[in-house]
Amino acid sequence: MSEGRLTICATPIGNLGDVSERLRETLCAADIIYAEDTRRTSKLLAHLGCRTKLRSLFTGNETARTQELVREATKGSHVVLVSDAGMPVVSDPGAEAVRQAREAGVIVSAVPGPSAVTTAFALSGFGGDRFVFEGFLPRKGNTRKRRIESIAGEERPVVLFASPRRLGDDLADLAKKLSPDREVVITRELTKMHEEIWVGSLAGAASEWSGDVKGEVTLVLGPGTAGVVTLSSAIEEAAALVKSGVSRSDAARQVSDDSGVGRRSIYQGLLENQDES
Repeated sequence: MSEGRLTICATPIGNLGDVSERLRETLCAADIIYAEDTRRTSKLLAHLGCRTKLRSLFTGNETARTQELVREATKGSHVVLVSDAGMPVVSDPGAEAVRQAREAGVIVSAVPGPSAVTTAFALSGFGGDRFVFEGFLPRKGNTRKRRIESIAGEERPVVLFASPRRLGDDLADLAKKLSPDREVVITRELTKMHEEIWVGSLAGAASEWSGDVKGEVTLVLGPGTAGVVTLSSAIEEAAALVKSGVSRSDAARQVSDDSGVGRRSIYQGLLENQDES
């Protein structure tokens, strides 16, 4: 019996001309391919002339299909894992498959290729030796709030994925809690016919991209300033002063003087917090 293995394959993020010869050979020679979206991968296989067996592995069935994938590999099959586009496991299912396959003694390797993360970062022009990848912002609640807070003082450029349905909300929240002047590069439909690259401020982006958007979107935020005080944290600090007996106006003025955040914005935030309580 041949030794089983799992190969993680990066697939084109848009332009099928980015398929490498190694990717073509790997997909066509595999015993079975597990794909996040079998319909999308079927089109890729048809383009390449491959007739490899195809199975789905997405968030909804990841646990069961991961076990199946590992069984196939331990029996000696060459199993391939792909996502909709780009490198699997990066903000996509597959991490558990990699871990379990390795624990089972399966050889795990990768065929590198296109990536929206590195492509968008290169196009941003921010440069430098480091950047941060944050994936998709949480949809709501304190988890979303804490994530945006952590981004506010990040000294490195930050790469984010954005759903076209939530892009407007993401930009509005980022502009509200970060500096509205912070530079952002928005890339849409990378490598495709209608590729678009927009450069401007967060405030400008929130206005420009507030409507319906189609296609895949990746954002790159310019580096922030270490130790920056965001509006939300300034409001929280002022609220603590109010709780200790300081008037709202005095609390807003004191925190504004210490942080540089606008007094009126802090005061308005205190009033909104009172209305919500």
